[in-house]
Amino acid sequence: MNILMRLTATIEKIKPGDINVPVISANDLLKNGLNIFYFVVGIVAVVMIIIAGFRYVTSGGDSKNVEQAKGTIMYAVIGLIVVAAAFAITNFILGGVSHA
Repeated sequence: MNILMRLTATIEKIKPGDINVPVISANDLLKNGLNIFYFVVGIVAVVMIIIAGFRYVTSGGDSKNVEQAKGTIMYAVIGLIVVAAAFAITNFILGGVSHA
């Protein structure tokens, strides 16, 4: 019993920084998670633009394929704009929160 009491007393004194565990706030965790999400969505949009560009070039003048490729490019660019705006808004909001 005495060993258990000494062990719990020692564990209560240990802080995350003492054992090289990074301390991260919920705000920073949310910001990092959203930044990863925006990065992945941005990469997907750029890949879609490349694929649509390839489809546009290889359409052979078929108006249906040309219109589909143009639509894909338009929606991918709109997606990039939305992601950029969401990135700016969330970084403004999360960056404005003070760390107390």
